[in-house]
Amino acid sequence: MSNNSDMQADGVKKGKKIKLSQEINERKGHIVHLTHNDLDAVGCDALHRLRYEDVVTKFSSVSKFAKNLDDIARMAGKGDILSISDIGYNSACARSLEIARENGWVVEWRDHHRWTDDEINEIKPLVKYLRVDTSVCATCIVRSDLLPEDAHSGAIAKIVCDYDLWKHEVPDSKVLGEVCTKRENLECVRDCFVAGGLINDEIREIYRGIEEEKNAAIKKSLKHTRIMEGRYKIAFAPLYGYPSETAHAIRDRMGTDIEVIVAENGKFSVRSVPQVSHLIAKKFNGGGHPPAAGGTFKFSLGDKLSFMILKKTKHYEKFFEAAEKVKEE
Repeated sequence: MSNNSDMQADGVKKGKKIKLSQEINERKGHIVHLTHNDLDAVGCDALHRLRYEDVVTKFSSVSKFAKNLDDIARMAGKGDILSISDIGYNSACARSLEIARENGWVVEWRDHHRWTDDEINEIKPLVKYLRVDTSVCATCIVRSDLLPEDAHSGAIAKIVCDYDLWKHEVPDSKVLGEVCTKRENLECVRDCFVAGGLINDEIREIYRGIEEEKNAAIKKSLKHTRIMEGRYKIAFAPLYGYPSETAHAIRDRMGTDIEVIVAENGKFSVRSVPQVSHLIAKKFNGGGHPPAAGGTFKFSLGDKLSFMILKKTKHYEKFFEAAEKVKEE
């Protein structure tokens, strides 16, 4: 097993950032991996790199997934595999998958988010392989398909699943999860996995710095948290970093049912005790898991200015109304 073309993997060549199109067009291997941008995605990518000789990777937010998929689909596939992992169904993807097939891509999709039967039936004919399993993390799915007998891959899947499913039973899973909340740390953790480890001194040092920053960010979010009560007690707070940890801090202190952590560009993360996060997020061009999901408020320039100055937005009311009407599964 190789280190999988370090220059292409990191998108860096001679100290300069390479465009995704250039990485893919100049690829030497036969695997392009499109995945999310968190610890679970890092685990998925590490296992792809342990399994295959050469991988070009694109870490993607949920909001940019459809565009990234379409961009890749329009490039020459040449019979190579486009592997998608840890990102759920998006209504815009069907056409892109048709284009991908026309351009010679062989698409495989492994995910652990919730799909409806209609969504599965729409996508399945457009790909070579589709596997959706909500009982485990995406890394576990990838491991069982690509490296089912490999002990190190099993250890990676176990520590990733512990954090991603909020079990908190495996030492250091919280450290890895929080380090991977920052995009610039994804390759560092991924490369540690590929090298045969789970954590190293560099990752621990990054975490120490993150802990100080995280505590300050949570304190600022708590200061501007607003509560709306109806069917559920919902907290809305501006994001200063670490959405999951901020949401849980709010829940612990304020006894909320749902926490919505909003960034200045309108993107938000939602956490919920009732299993409705994914259902509400779908109303705002998003999705995810029943207890944790994300979406986007369509901020105008005025919305952005208001949110920056007042730390609130009229979109809170829209979310509250959607939560009032949602039907629990």
